[in-house]
Amino acid sequence: QVQLVESGGGLVQAGGSLRLSCAASGFSGYAMGWFRQVPGKEREFVAAISWSGSATYYADSAKGRFTISRDNAKNTVYLQMNSLKPEDTAVYYCAQGSRSTLDGSRWYLAPPSYDYWGQGTQVTVSS
Repeated sequence: QVQLVESGGGLVQAGGSLRLSCAASGFSGYAMGWFRQVPGKEREFVAAISWSGSATYYADSAKGRFTISRDNAKNTVYLQMNSLKPEDTAVYYCAQGSRSTLDGSRWYLAPPSYDYWGQGTQVTVSS
């Protein structure tokens, strides 16, 4: 059983930065993703990274501002978020995917493609 624990959320002013971390108890061979959700809305894809770290993919809302990375030796995935906007306010979740690579099927965009989820960390961006 894989356990994922997010940390690093908090309250930040618009234009500020946060780095989210996701520590995994078991971390072998799978791509990872970050999603976010606000009350009343569906969970939204933010970013994904392949098992090797050589491939990444971002939602349009995250491109140029967010960076996903991973340290497999530490069983940890990160989401560096810069130039934060009030519309980035959400609960952020990390998840372990069902495959190791980010291929043309774009499986990584869909929440059902992920087998394990963390409990989430709140990010609030004030204007």
